[in-house]
Amino acid sequence: MIIVGLTGGIGSGKTTVAKQFSKLGIPVYIADDEAKSLMRRSKVIKRKLFKLFGEEAYVDGELNRPYLAGIIFNDKTYLQKMNAIVHPKVARHFEKWVLKQKAPYVIKEVAILFENGGDKACDYVITVTAPIKTRIKRLLKRDDTSEEKIEAIMKNQWTDEEKIKKSHFVIENTTLESTISQVLKIHKKLLIKA
Repeated sequence: MIIVGLTGGIGSGKTTVAKQFSKLGIPVYIADDEAKSLMRRSKVIKRKLFKLFGEEAYVDGELNRPYLAGIIFNDKTYLQKMNAIVHPKVARHFEKWVLKQKAPYVIKEVAILFENGGDKACDYVITVTAPIKTRIKRLLKRDDTSEEKIEAIMKNQWTDEEKIKKSHFVIENTTLESTISQVLKIHKKLLIKA
């Protein structure tokens, strides 16, 4: 099974691209969604996050995202510690998921694929890019957030230039028509390699 990593900075449009691959019948694994799900249901992860962040880590059994975000985006060591707790569980879940798929390749969408070394487990990597101003505009529209918070998140991610250097394919996500066209070209190339 060919594993294709799909990454890009916050607001670049990874979800839009993932949906296009899904429409082509390609199974898509959204690592962020699975991480959130595991943080909600895994007793082991909960116990470790309580130990790391204190009792405020969860409110009524749900992850206290604003509280955690306030900590991890101001201190990268906490982000690294949290990732060390969650990422190995997500990786194991992904391995099991892949075994159940019946397709020429699968897409693994991970925002911080390069930052956490996940690209090493992929046969190919697609990076989604978009101009910074476009990304900020999308995020302000999508999330209840501020430009300052968006910029703080962006500072914790690799730049597009760094990601592109290590990628096999790049999708410039500016218009839906152009994005669909780029996805189709990459899909055809991947089918030949499968």
